[in-house]
Amino acid sequence: MSSNDSSETQYRSEVRDSNSTCCHKELSVTASVISMTVGIFSNSFALFILIKSYSRHRIKSKASFLLFASSLVTTDLLGHLINGSLVLHVYRFHRKWDTFDPHGIVCNIFGVCMVFYGLSPLLLSSAMAVERFIGVTKPIFHSAVLSSHLMKRLLGFTWLLAALVAFLPVLLRRPYEVQRSRSWCFFHMDQPRDWLDVLLPLIFSILGLLALLLSIVCNTLASCALLHGRLRHKHGCRGTSYHLEMICQLLAIMLVSCVCWGPLLVHVIILSTRAKDEPSSFSLLTTVRMATWNQILDPWVYILLRKAVLRKIFMLFHSCWGSKLHTFHRWQRSTLGSSREPSKSYCIRYSRQPLPDTAVQSIT
Repeated sequence: MSSNDSSETQYRSEVRDSNSTCCHKELSVTASVISMTVGIFSNSFALFILIKSYSRHRIKSKASFLLFASSLVTTDLLGHLINGSLVLHVYRFHRKWDTFDPHGIVCNIFGVCMVFYGLSPLLLSSAMAVERFIGVTKPIFHSAVLSSHLMKRLLGFTWLLAALVAFLPVLLRRPYEVQRSRSWCFFHMDQPRDWLDVLLPLIFSILGLLALLLSIVCNTLASCALLHGRLRHKHGCRGTSYHLEMICQLLAIMLVSCVCWGPLLVHVIILSTRAKDEPSSFSLLTTVRMATWNQILDPWVYILLRKAVLRKIFMLFHSCWGSKLHTFHRWQRSTLGSSREPSKSYCIRYSRQPLPDTAVQSIT
């Protein structure tokens, strides 16, 4: 009897383990499909809005910003599409990498895509922040030097830098490895074998953190300069509505990137430089899942923080508070005026005439 009871108990435990594994797999696949679908829809919708907005604006600074914003959303869209497809491919074969990827080709492609589509949005956001900082504080220099051709070169250099970091492990013959959850590939994150295993993740993390830091500094300085100009020239400075719209979007992107990517970048540095081999696959996987939300939330910044939406928020805010915000309402009307009103560059203290708009050629 005791032997029968023990065998029955062992059988039930095996059945429970099998059921829990199947449920976990189905839950992971469902979450991946939902994340992929929402990401593709959000980025496609935001890309449509940005293209439509670009066709209406021919102001040089606005066109440069829309070029980088469209490239950022396109990168996020491709990241969701390619990485999501690879995840579904892995689950299709029950995460048995030895069966469908004996030579590690798919794992290397997966790792390259993870790094490239993760680092590119951070670099693009920092480039957008620098461009907007120059556009707000140095409008004459921005109009004279930062041509559309130069912006395209900067965009290409940003993608090239992200691709170089992504392909570096393959070029140095340190291929990406399957992580302990066996659902994705990344750098060698176990006990480092030599200095290359430490250097490669550090390059990725430090470059991402520097991009975040650059975005924080430039967006903060541009916001302060714009606010200072509005307070100093209350009646002589008009047409800065597109500056306000872009600064609000950049601040939101910066906040999303810091919350989503900060934990992963810091955690990769900690894992790469730790002295002891500690189990940390679950925490690393959690930070990766947090980072994927960056590609979902980025497009909603452009969808929700548009001038029309901001104008409605200010009007609703004013209607709730009434006459207490009469001065704020006058500032709102002058700042969030019609986008078709001729837009002037950032106010210059000793200039009586506003700077003329700079027309740009269509970016082909």
